[in-house]
Amino acid sequence: MKNINADIGLIGLGVMGTSLALNMESNGFTVAVHNRTTPQIDNLVNNRSKNNKIIGFENLNEFVNSIKKPRKIMLMVVAGSVVDDYIQKLIPLLNQGDIIIDGGNSHYPDTSRRTEELESIGFKFVGAGVSGGEEGALKGPSIMPGGSRSAWPEVKNIFKKISAKVGDNEPCCEWIGEGGSGHFVKMVHNGIEYGDMQLICEAYQVMKDVLGMSNDEMHKTFKEWNEGELNSYLIEITADILKFKEKDGSYLVDNILDTAGQKGTGKWTASVALDLGSPLTLIGEAVFSRYLSSIKDERVEASKQLSGPSIYFTGDKAKALDDIHDALYASKIVSYAQGYTLLADAAKEFNWNLNYGAIALMWRGGCIIRSAFLTKIKDAYDNNSSLKNLLLDPFFKDKINQSQDGWRRIVSIAIANGVPVPAMTSSLSYFDGYRNDRLPANLLQAQRDYFGAHTYERVDGNKGEFFHTEWIQDNN
Repeated sequence: MKNINADIGLIGLGVMGTSLALNMESNGFTVAVHNRTTPQIDNLVNNRSKNNKIIGFENLNEFVNSIKKPRKIMLMVVAGSVVDDYIQKLIPLLNQGDIIIDGGNSHYPDTSRRTEELESIGFKFVGAGVSGGEEGALKGPSIMPGGSRSAWPEVKNIFKKISAKVGDNEPCCEWIGEGGSGHFVKMVHNGIEYGDMQLICEAYQVMKDVLGMSNDEMHKTFKEWNEGELNSYLIEITADILKFKEKDGSYLVDNILDTAGQKGTGKWTASVALDLGSPLTLIGEAVFSRYLSSIKDERVEASKQLSGPSIYFTGDKAKALDDIHDALYASKIVSYAQGYTLLADAAKEFNWNLNYGAIALMWRGGCIIRSAFLTKIKDAYDNNSSLKNLLLDPFFKDKINQSQDGWRRIVSIAIANGVPVPAMTSSLSYFDGYRNDRLPANLLQAQRDYFGAHTYERVDGNKGEFFHTEWIQDNN
C-alpha cells in the first residue's frame, strides 16, 4: 500500500473535480484522488498531472490511509444521495476529528443535516460552494465554505491558496458561517447568475428584434459595455459568443435552439424566497423564463394562432442603446438588492452571522457573476453593515436614479413592440413598489376580511391591533 501523507483527498474526477485537483497540485499540495471508475484516475495521474503530486487510488481504504491527519476529504460528486452514500462509506475508515468537505451543488438543508449528523459522532463537515466552472476550478474559483466552524483553521490554507485572487492578492474565499450557510450563499449566487443571464438575453432580444442590430453590431456593443460600469464575466462572454462563426460563415448563436436548461439551483433560490417571504421577483422571472423557453413546440404552434403588435421602431438607435445599457444596469442593481435581502432574511431565520461585504469580495473573482459592480457592494456594506437594502446605499441610490428614465423607456418600447422583457419589467415594478409609501394592499386586506374574516389593521390604530367588519351587514 502506498504511504503518501497527502495534504488532501478528493473524490469525484468529473470536470470540476479534475480541475480542482490540478489546481491544488499547482499550488504545491499533494492530492490523493479516488473515483468510482478507474480511467479518469489514470488519465489525471498519468497524463494531466504536472508535478507528480496527484496520487490515484482505486481502493477507498488505501485512499483514506494516504491522507495526513486530521484528514481532509473533498467530495466532488453529484448532489443528493451520492454524497450521503460516500459519507457512509467513509465514516468507518475515518478517525475522530477528520473532515469531510462537500464541494458540489448540494441543497443547503442537506448540508445543515450532514453537519449536525457528522458532528454528533465526532467528525467535522464543510459544505463549500464552488463557483467558476471548469476554468475557475483550474485557475482559481470563488469558494464559499460553511459548516463546522472548527474545521475552518484546518482547510483555510488550502482553500485560500487555490481560490481566485483580486485586488492586492485577496483570496475570493472566506468563512461564511454555520450549517448550510456556505451552500446557501452559493445557491443565491446561482440565482443572481440566472437573473444576470436573463437580463443580458432581454437586452440582446431588444437589440436584435426592435433595433434590428446585426450580431457584429451587438458584439461591438457588448465589448464596449464590458470596458465600462457593466464590466463582468457574463458581458465579456456574451461579446465573444456573438462574434463566433461556424465553418460555413454563419453565426453559431443563431443555430442554437432557444430552449434553456437548468440544474435546479435557480429554482431552489426562488422557492426559498417564497418560504422566507422575501420578494425575489427578478430571479423568479428568470427561472420561469427558462421554463417558458422549454415548451418550444407549444410556442411554435401558439405563434401561428396568437398575434401581437408589429415591430416598428423609428427612434434614435444610439439613444435606445444607451437606454438598454441603463435598463440593464438598473435591473442588475435590483437583482443584487433582492439577493442580499434574501441572504439577510435567511440569516435571521437560521441564526447565521453573515458578512455581506465579505460575500461580495468572494464574488469579485473566479465565479460566474464576477464583475466590477461587486466592489461597490462591498463598499456599501463596509460603510453600513446594517444596510437594509442596497437601493438605500448612496452610490446605488444615485445610480438607479440616473438610470431609471432610460430603464422606463426601454421597457415601454419592448412592451409596445411585443418583445418580452420579464426580468427588466419585474425589477422596475419592484423598484416602484419599494419606493412607494402606500400600496394597494389595503384593498387586498379588505377583500380578505370580506370573504374570510382575516381581519386588518387600521392607519389610525395601533400596530398589531386587528379589526374585522361584517361588510354586508354593517353597510346596510
